[in-house]
Amino acid sequence: MNILMIAINDPAGTAIEFTKAINKYTEHTCRLITKEIRYNFMFEKDLHLPWLDADGWEEVEQLLRTSDVFHFHMTADEYIELGPFKPVDYLHGKIIVHHHHGHPDFRGNPEKYRNKYKKRDRHNLLVSTPDLLKLLPEARWQPNLVPIDDPLYTPLEHKPDEPIIICHSPTRKDLKNTSELVQAVNQLKKKAGTNIELRLIENTPHKECLRLKRESHILFDHMQGYFGVSSLEGLSQGVCVVAGLDDWNRQHLESFAGTIDLPWVHAAPLDLKNVLAVLIDDPIRCRELGAVSRKFMQAHWRPEKVARHLATAVEAAF
Repeated sequence: MNILMIAINDPAGTAIEFTKAINKYTEHTCRLITKEIRYNFMFEKDLHLPWLDADGWEEVEQLLRTSDVFHFHMTADEYIELGPFKPVDYLHGKIIVHHHHGHPDFRGNPEKYRNKYKKRDRHNLLVSTPDLLKLLPEARWQPNLVPIDDPLYTPLEHKPDEPIIICHSPTRKDLKNTSELVQAVNQLKKKAGTNIELRLIENTPHKECLRLKRESHILFDHMQGYFGVSSLEGLSQGVCVVAGLDDWNRQHLESFAGTIDLPWVHAAPLDLKNVLAVLIDDPIRCRELGAVSRKFMQAHWRPEKVARHLATAVEAAF
């Protein structure tokens, strides 16, 4: 199959990673069209509309005509304007996939999307994290992937006596428990002999963000019950990852991974400071947990497994 992914902007760089993994690990081909850059993360691009010349626009039209699958990310659908083109004019014979990543409009009004898909008889629905299944029960959870063998996603050797670095890369602080993290770290810094550094990574190109995370000892995702791509990046890098996973998400994680031994260190808002204190006071244990994280990704979350999971969902609709 020829799959064409279409997105306004690439959510957390997941679309380009899926595109590359499908091309590398499956018999299908995949291309990606994006319209905008947000947050200045500068993820890798395929066909980014503002950068196209005449040949590029010709390629966009050719892909709209010849692709077997239109795979829409976030809130995009067939009425998205791609310069002079709209996918709706090329729908005949196409498989349509809608892939949600937790956009605020979707989270705030999921019934709008459920009703739209029902009216348009759309059944190939994906969500990026298990919590979104509660908003779109008709969907299938499609785990995100990270290229764990890329050097930026591999562990970095740390020196025994270096300061403990805690990193956090929130796109929206109000949704990622950032204030709770800052408060906990500030309280811990007052403890005599504590040598810690907090890195809040914001508006940073993705490669630099990965470099900063790789240098860290602890990565804090958030405590909203689910997990983000940031978690997967940290786990792959052999960093100790702290997040507040709820039972719903843990059950889905265990099912996909095929193990109940999940590497996330659990924390809730009221005990975040204590969780961090235990890790800071025992840097050897912290490094051991990071090693477990890396082994988990190698054994249970390889990109070829995740790409095959997506390909299977699309093949079932073909």
